Amino acid sequence: MNVQKNADNRDQPLAVVAESLYLINLLLFPGLAFLVLAWLYFKYENHTLSLGSCHLRQTFSASIWAGLLLIFVNALIILAMGYKTPYTWVIVIPNFIICHSTLVLLGIFGLVRALDGKSFKYPLIGPTC
Repeated sequence: MNVQKNADNRDQPLAVVAESLYLINLLLFPGLAFLVLAWLYFKYENHTLSLGSCHLRQTFSASIWAGLLLIFVNALIILAMGYKTPYTWVIVIPNFIICHSTLVLLGIFGLVRALDGKSFKYPLIGPTC
């Protein structure tokens, strides 16, 4: 079996690190992993369109959208409906679970694609590479 490597595959470790940091931000160390991801993004933002920089742009953008969905949207719901009403929590908890689970699943898809040396675009929230 002959496996050909294209020029983008040399950036594969950066792609894997970007996707891993996205998942770490969602699952283990929110905020801290985002800061590392943001540092990497700004360090490599002017590089050519390669596999690593594409995954970096995707994960940075998705992390910002994740923060907006998980923190600000739920905070707006709580502020609009009141903290003590049970209806608020009937909306907030499923909203958080569905959004968080979807973002984690997309991150797993992105990590698999990065490990395979292929690009990945987060649906609706990812910029085009």
